[in-house]
Amino acid sequence: MRASLLQIAVEEGESVESRRVRMASLVREQAGADLVVLPELWTTGAFAYERFAEEAEPLEGATYEAMAKAASDAGVWLHAGSIPERDPDGPLYNTSLVFSPSGELAAAYRKIHRFGFDKGEAVLMGAGSELVTVRLPETVIGLATCYDLRFPELFRGLVDAGAETLVLPAGWPERRRSHWTLLAQARAVENQSFVLACGTAGTHAGVPQAGHSIVVDPWGEVLAEAGAGEEILTVDFDPAKVATTRDQFPALKDRVLGLERPRRAG
Repeated sequence: MRASLLQIAVEEGESVESRRVRMASLVREQAGADLVVLPELWTTGAFAYERFAEEAEPLEGATYEAMAKAASDAGVWLHAGSIPERDPDGPLYNTSLVFSPSGELAAAYRKIHRFGFDKGEAVLMGAGSELVTVRLPETVIGLATCYDLRFPELFRGLVDAGAETLVLPAGWPERRRSHWTLLAQARAVENQSFVLACGTAGTHAGVPQAGHSIVVDPWGEVLAEAGAGEEILTVDFDPAKVATTRDQFPALKDRVLGLERPRRAG
């Protein structure tokens, strides 16, 4: 299976529409890949809080249309990163979109864990509540977004729902880049899954971005890692390694905590 992670910069001076056109062109250039992954909130920048409301769009808005067409033109599964979604009946959401090679919407995931510690995204956006997986021909992907990476119980839930490849778009800051790499490897090892984590380059609202998009295998080995700047990270991997790893080292079968078990009275 071939995956391409599009690590682009989100810089002031480039309009959302120009970036949307540029991203669609980059997706089309990945024809021949099986899966293409974009970063979090690439239309606005993950730290450009003041632009969330201004640039928010309905689920089936301009970004949806552009990415659906790009996926269809390239003939790829497309995780189109996330957008600030405006729900007509509720708050804004940080919503990821996944399209099939025919351009149909396969899934939408509203980010569950909002970053900001009572400010920024944490107060400007609503929280999602549903775990989302998507069955591709080669693997089942589980969806998470950026700050979600710090919450292992979410990924356990995705694995319980059948996920074999964990896909995570992000706008991760450079000052915590060591956490990014460490946590991506940890989520891969503890869940015996592939992790495909796509970040952004450049600076969002004065916050330097980590870049360093990364692909990790079920043993925690880094198969590919980008640098700090704009880059397309393409990697070939064998989804069958998930089943092999889980069979050879069946640690997931020894789980105790977090499973539904009868309670003993006492």
